[in-house]
Amino acid sequence: MRPLRAPTWLVVCAVVAASIASIPLVYLAVRASEAGITTIAETLGRGRVLQFTLNSLGLAAAVTLASLVVGTAVAWVLTRVRVPFPRVWLLFSALPLAVPSYLASYGWLVVFPTMNGFFAAWLLMTAVCTPYVTLPVAAAFRAVSADMEGIARTLGHGPVRAFFAVTWPQVRPAAAAGALLVCLYTLSDFGLVSMLRFQTLTWGINAAYGASFDRNQAAILALLLVAIALIVVAGERRSRKFAPAGSARMARPRVVSRTFLLALLPLVVASPLVGVAIPLGGLAARLFQAETLREIDPTRLLTAVGSTLGVAVLAAVCAVVLALPIAALAARYRGRLAMTIESLGMIGHALPGIVVGLSLVFFALAVVPSLYQSVAVLVFGYVVLFLPKSIGTVRAGISAVPPRLASVARTLGLSPWQAWWRVTARLAMPSVGVGALLVAIATMKELPATLLLRPTGVTTLATELWSRTVIFEFGAAAPYAAALVLVAALPAVALSGVRGLAREEL
Repeated sequence: MRPLRAPTWLVVCAVVAASIASIPLVYLAVRASEAGITTIAETLGRGRVLQFTLNSLGLAAAVTLASLVVGTAVAWVLTRVRVPFPRVWLLFSALPLAVPSYLASYGWLVVFPTMNGFFAAWLLMTAVCTPYVTLPVAAAFRAVSADMEGIARTLGHGPVRAFFAVTWPQVRPAAAAGALLVCLYTLSDFGLVSMLRFQTLTWGINAAYGASFDRNQAAILALLLVAIALIVVAGERRSRKFAPAGSARMARPRVVSRTFLLALLPLVVASPLVGVAIPLGGLAARLFQAETLREIDPTRLLTAVGSTLGVAVLAAVCAVVLALPIAALAARYRGRLAMTIESLGMIGHALPGIVVGLSLVFFALAVVPSLYQSVAVLVFGYVVLFLPKSIGTVRAGISAVPPRLASVARTLGLSPWQAWWRVTARLAMPSVGVGALLVAIATMKELPATLLLRPTGVTTLATELWSRTVIFEFGAAAPYAAALVLVAALPAVALSGVRGLAREEL
């Protein structure tokens, strides 16, 4: 039975982590308060703001629903159906994580220059985001036995009804965590929607900063985005139920007919095809169309690769450390305090990188000026932006660990901290690893916050790519784009090998 009150040490750690994550919110509140109530009301009442809001909500809802359906279906195929080379298919399903959304849209525009609007943004965003659902749901499927479905079938339930009655409640927390990441990522994305000319709130925020440098107006729009994100987090929490413990006996994949298997595989390859193969094909076409290929500077390229890997590792470690207490509190305890702490931890991912970057510039200059334009502030910005990626997956992993195991450890003489660390944390470690890898991938691809916070002279693959594409040097940008995809693919490959995700070929 879940304790009524959380341990003090856990609450304190979670409050500290949530406070760190809420720094951009404080900045936005200060900026919005400077504008005054009248300006806020006028800004929110404009027709274009309403249109931006509806576009953001519509795109986020459509992408989240499509990613949830496709990601769950792909996870089911890869874990419950006997397919040839299952690890290779799981790796392919994770590859879209290695392609930045702005790079995916650029590759498609090379092939289809007139591509724009809602449908284009929905298609590409769904392809890029589907792995956020596929990977955690695949891990959940691996921890759930199929025996109960068989029992439900003997009671007269059809296969679909048996799945939703027995299996779905056990994998729902992982699916909800993945869907939440998809929704927040879609709300905060700027590169893809701007290249496809679909105006959302992030487009309006960037326009306010870039055109008139109106920070107050941009802060008001960003606060509106935060409010939407908080509603999304609250809705995900309301739909979340603590999953029953999975069976220790793993489900064995079933053998299906070759015709049925051939009908399922296109579903698995749809996301990698749309999100990886076609964009990279477009990039290669642009490269070969260039009249001359500029000489590659190996030293500059290797320096960018080293910087990208270094900040990604630091951000992943720091994000996991901050996510652990928040995720543990949200997974084991209920109440307003736990809900508030989790909500504060999740809002950073709904903010555009430019907003988080400017808020940390403001914070560094006001509080710790000695750290301004340092690697520490850059990594801190990544942690604030991508902390939700760790919170969602770690929370799902902790929720799947039966609380009674820690209680048994307590009866053996362990303290609450020791029982939590030796039992709960270790059993949830695969999910912790998934969260760290997701943060690393997102860090490698992040652009706006990197441009604002990076120390002078420090470049990443994303900034090198951006600096060349803005002046239309597509041939020179190609090596950095290829290197970015390859480097980001490393943690994507690791994701497919995390215990609980990849399965042995049977």
